[in-house]
Amino acid sequence: MGMSAGGNDGGVMSEINVTPLVDVMLVLLIIFMITAPLLTHKIKVEIPNANPKTETKKANNKPIDLAIKSDGSMYWNDRAVTKAELVAKLKVSASQSPQPELQIRADKALKVGDVKAVLKDAKDAGIVHTAFISTGKK
Repeated sequence: MGMSAGGNDGGVMSEINVTPLVDVMLVLLIIFMITAPLLTHKIKVEIPNANPKTETKKANNKPIDLAIKSDGSMYWNDRAVTKAELVAKLKVSASQSPQPELQIRADKALKVGDVKAVLKDAKDAGIVHTAFISTGKK
């Protein structure tokens, strides 16, 4: 609010000084005019359209169930395997198209390092899809 420099009543003026408001609005307008062209993407990419009517055909590949007991023994689809057999079976499974999912059921008392070793073997063999199976009970 401005103060009067003279006049009859010498009180406060009731007019609003809009000059600072106009200055701020012009500065904002200039900023937006400069930054708006920078927001457009320079590289054009053809993005595929999702078609919900086409369904991907599920392969008949069953997931691989790998159970690891607390003593370190491993079971490939409920059949006992050694570490060397596991690595060989993982390589064969990795070469299948489409690749089956490796589902690991590890015993609660098993050390984390043992599970990490199995995951490393699966990764080295080329297995892409891995999952952990657990119970929903607390």
